[in-house]
Amino acid sequence: MLRIVLNININLTISDLVLIEYLRQKFRLMPLTPSKINTFTFFKLPAAYFTGVRLKSISETHCVTSVKHRWINQNPFKSMFWAVQGMAAELSTGALVMSYIKDSGKNISMLVANNKATFSKKATGRIQFHCEDGLAIKRAIDETIETGEGRTCWMRSIGKDKAGNVVSEFQFEWTVKLKP
Repeated sequence: MLRIVLNININLTISDLVLIEYLRQKFRLMPLTPSKINTFTFFKLPAAYFTGVRLKSISETHCVTSVKHRWINQNPFKSMFWAVQGMAAELSTGALVMSYIKDSGKNISMLVANNKATFSKKATGRIQFHCEDGLAIKRAIDETIETGEGRTCWMRSIGKDKAGNVVSEFQFEWTVKLKP
């Protein structure tokens, strides 16, 4: 291995330091996009990726994921397997958690402690999961940063078919904790 050592004499002015801090903040706070999260699922959540779970949109308050009923995610009853719906629902909540953790710049752990689900209709065709609890998880993350203690937050994701009929509803209790 070749090791190169450079001695550089740098004289920075206050305005240079302000610019460096601005750029550091700007690039640290780059928002998570659907493309970035879908790439993440390919490498870190391949079961979700290969069954067709995709993030469609994310904002400060809500997140939408989508999955289409296909051969790879079917059950014996000619509808979508419940666990695939669960992955899409969890991603719609978890992406908001990841986004706010990234924006905080802190080292925070995230974990699902509990979940509940209800199924009201067969899931066929394209199902979209909507979570609108972005501000709730932001409050929990802000509180854990302020107090140093872990916090929990229940987040709900509702799955609807193309006609707007609710096919399932998932609730996830996320725990967030500041790492030492």
